[in-house]
Amino acid sequence: MTATMPPAGGRTPVMADVARLAGVSHQTVSRVINGQPNLRPETRERVERAIRQLGYRRNSAARALVTRRSGTIGVIGAKTGYWGPSTVHRAIQAAGRQAGFFVSATNLESLTRAEFTDALDHLRDQDVEGIVLISATDDALEVARVQEATGVPVVVIEGAEDRAKWTVGVDQVAGAALGTQHLIELGHVEILHLGGPADWTEARGRLQGWRAAMYAAGLVPSLHLAGDWSARSGYELGREIARRTEVTAVFAANDQMAIGLLRALAEAGRSVPEDVSVVGFDDIPEAAYLIPPLTTVRQDFTAVGRRAIEILQAAIAADGTPEPERLISPELVVRSSTAPSPGRKQSE
Repeated sequence: MTATMPPAGGRTPVMADVARLAGVSHQTVSRVINGQPNLRPETRERVERAIRQLGYRRNSAARALVTRRSGTIGVIGAKTGYWGPSTVHRAIQAAGRQAGFFVSATNLESLTRAEFTDALDHLRDQDVEGIVLISATDDALEVARVQEATGVPVVVIEGAEDRAKWTVGVDQVAGAALGTQHLIELGHVEILHLGGPADWTEARGRLQGWRAAMYAAGLVPSLHLAGDWSARSGYELGREIARRTEVTAVFAANDQMAIGLLRALAEAGRSVPEDVSVVGFDDIPEAAYLIPPLTTVRQDFTAVGRRAIEILQAAIAADGTPEPERLISPELVVRSSTAPSPGRKQSE
């Protein structure tokens, strides 16, 4: 690409300047800015390099007048502070801005149907082109389903595919099966599942994966307790688990509950992993620094956020562009909180 001086007279660069510098058409620049697919990577890179070199910024107001599109998307999350949702939220905002959208974010105090409805109505009043909903409770899915009638697409993070038109997430069933299978391969038979709230699709997926792995191994998946994702609930239920001396392994539905469980087991004098092996889910940054370091199922939250924007773009375009794959594969991260079952060690 031939170097070109910035626009003369210090004027603000326009799209035509970008096209001239990149050696492409005005339409090609527009397609890059609007995140349209089916462009050669080298062409896209040339245009993006020209945008950076010129310091070009599109005029959103003028674009809205011409295209009758706001260039704005909405993101609805919750003030939970949990690592997964907050990481997805940041990734969505970054990917949305990179795709050329203005991102309007809303964080809910509670996850009630009324709050979801109010937040969606508020964003729709801003003429957003699409919405990403970072909550897969039953109430959220129902509100998203009703929202579809307005013509504004809503992508639900970790939504059930049979209940959400557009959704993306990690394969929760496969992830739970990975963690449970790891414990089974270590010789554990009495594997308890410390699950999440029953009205969350993620909790139901992890429960399903635990059961599937247990059945596949010829084991009976009867031991199941439900928490609320918090370390406090993991601790409270962990005190009950510690009294169940037949339990030699626990698959926890998230790392926070696993943290509470580790404390409860330690207070009860049950050693991890010598007496009880523990597997978590998420791979929060602290997981590697617990005592002992936590074996867990890693979710790529950044990839979830990026793919949510890709799916939202396809939904907004409504031009037959195929959606990216909706499910992202999880990864088992083995650390020191799991070991062969006491029974296997004794027989060896």
